Amino acid sequence: MCCSLKKELEQNHADTNEKHDTLKTTVSFHSYRNGGISSLICTVITFPVYKTVFRQQLHSTLIRQAVVQLYHEGPLKLYRGVAPPLLMRTLQGTILFGLQNTLLQQLSPWAESYFPKAMHPALAGLGTGVVECFLFTPFERVQNILQNSVNDRSLPTLSKIVGRMRSETLANGWYRAFLPTLTRNALGSSLYFGLKDPLAGLLREKNCSPVASSFISGMVSSLVISLPLYPLTVLVANMQSKVGEDNLGVKASWQKLWQKRQRSLVLLYRGGSLVILRSCITWGITTAIYDQLTKFSS
Repeated sequence: MCCSLKKELEQNHADTNEKHDTLKTTVSFHSYRNGGISSLICTVITFPVYKTVFRQQLHSTLIRQAVVQLYHEGPLKLYRGVAPPLLMRTLQGTILFGLQNTLLQQLSPWAESYFPKAMHPALAGLGTGVVECFLFTPFERVQNILQNSVNDRSLPTLSKIVGRMRSETLANGWYRAFLPTLTRNALGSSLYFGLKDPLAGLLREKNCSPVASSFISGMVSSLVISLPLYPLTVLVANMQSKVGEDNLGVKASWQKLWQKRQRSLVLLYRGGSLVILRSCITWGITTAIYDQLTKFSS
């Protein structure tokens, strides 16, 4: 009788563990899928704003000048270079949300002995940002080359760019500006996942609707991330958009950029207003869509 009861309890325990593992796998799959869908929608909507910001970062022009420049190039060229970011952002969103959820599940049992539970999402986000950088820096490199109008004649197509990158070393080709990209992505992902859920929770406590809470938390998180990390984004854009010039290191590239901006933070942050707008819209929409998809999937 005792042996039979013991076997039954062990079987029930095994069944419970199996169901728990299945649930975790399902949740992880939903995170990957929902992250990809959210990022895909946002990329299509915000690409013109992104391209305007990129032109400001590259040429240090005013918003009006960048818009006029893109207008004269025509609507067909407006979406020139959209394929790499569309692919990159969709995959990036898939990895960003899915891998963060997976790392969170794997790290939490270990991390709870060393860090408060509230820090676990940020730690998982940090690891996600590192992986993201290794996977997607080549996509960003191609995107920045395509969007620099100086390269229109020498590197007019994606195949030409790929051929040129193959002839370069990894550091000067696919992984140009790797260190600033790694710093930006790791810190950005950590801050985003560390902030968005607590902010949304506070807003819901103030009787804010779930959709509005997610949207505002995404906007505020992006604002906190974008402002201090914006100089890194400008540095990456300038380093990655050029091909065939002197392959300066990070320090020398920063010094050259700082001199080019006349040692002025105002000029360095030119385009910052549109970056804030783009980031707020992008991450507000992405967070709201992702949270709603997650809610419906559960």
